[in-house]
Amino acid sequence: MLLITALMVGMSYYLANSPLPPQEYRGLAAMPDGQLNGAYKELRRPRCVALRPHALAACATAAVMASLTACSSTGTLDEVQTSFTHSSAPADAVAGPPSASLGAALARSLEPVLMGGETRLAVAVLDLNSADREIASYQGDALFTTASISKVDTLAALLLQAQDEGRELTNEERQAAEAMITTSDNDAADLLWRAIGEGEGLDAANERLGLSSTQGGPGVHWGLTQTTAKDQIRLLQSVFPHGLANSARTREGLNPESQAYIRQLMGDIVEGQDWGVSAASSRWSLKNGWLQRTATGLWVINSIGQVRLPGHRYLVSVLSSGNTSKQGGISLIERAVKAAIHATSAHARHKPTGAGATRPVELR
Repeated sequence: MLLITALMVGMSYYLANSPLPPQEYRGLAAMPDGQLNGAYKELRRPRCVALRPHALAACATAAVMASLTACSSTGTLDEVQTSFTHSSAPADAVAGPPSASLGAALARSLEPVLMGGETRLAVAVLDLNSADREIASYQGDALFTTASISKVDTLAALLLQAQDEGRELTNEERQAAEAMITTSDNDAADLLWRAIGEGEGLDAANERLGLSSTQGGPGVHWGLTQTTAKDQIRLLQSVFPHGLANSARTREGLNPESQAYIRQLMGDIVEGQDWGVSAASSRWSLKNGWLQRTATGLWVINSIGQVRLPGHRYLVSVLSSGNTSKQGGISLIERAVKAAIHATSAHARHKPTGAGATRPVELR
């Protein structure tokens, strides 16, 4: 008890003679890591330099008591030091900038691409060879009109229904599917849209495939289906699995034969419609969509698919609206695709490893 009393007396004199009153400690915990304001620098100055002799004696007594405590078996001083360490950033973290997340890197890469005005853009990308397997996105939850990219979703719904019925596609369905995907034939899309039960049938399939934000177009208007960039990545994941475990048919999803059929058609797009995600690699599978809105004359331009680069497979979804021309929208899409792949591959090369590694996060 005498030791504790002496220690408390020493601390009282210490605080009483400090240049700053105790209330100046308020708010320091909220300072950003690695930044010191004037008050904090003042607090870091050595104390006791202006203390009276009796205060010096009290401080000396407190120092002796603290030393004895540190040498004791209870480890009390060590516990106090640990609590301060946990409440502040480690020295190596303060010394260097925090690791950038993939979402932040993606947003920075798109800054030179963004058009402004009425043009809207959303991008989502997934590196299938990354350990994180997380979708990085820019405006990934924003709703966009699909135009013809909904044809991939329509085919997935048709194949799911055929699987449930234990049958293959009919010759008519197969011919329509080929025309709908490889040449973006609208009459074929009308036929298969009716076959799946229009928007209601598409929504039922999407619930099974994990597309939580996509809603089938009204009536016969499959091109007015609403979706998000992240949902399109989820659709692509159901078609382009990673690893043997994901290739096997799940109770709800597409079986390997259905997946391979969609991939085959997406890899056989006719010349003139093979723009978009193919700007990032000559090894691609894709489907594009384009639609000029009658009310505004502006263009919806979208592209989804997979691209292969050495050692990596990327699923990419780029959606846009408000483009003043079709070609201008295609240029925007292709620049966004290349920027997104570059940011993702650069992040993979420089990603920190170990316990301090930062997991990619989404930026909206």
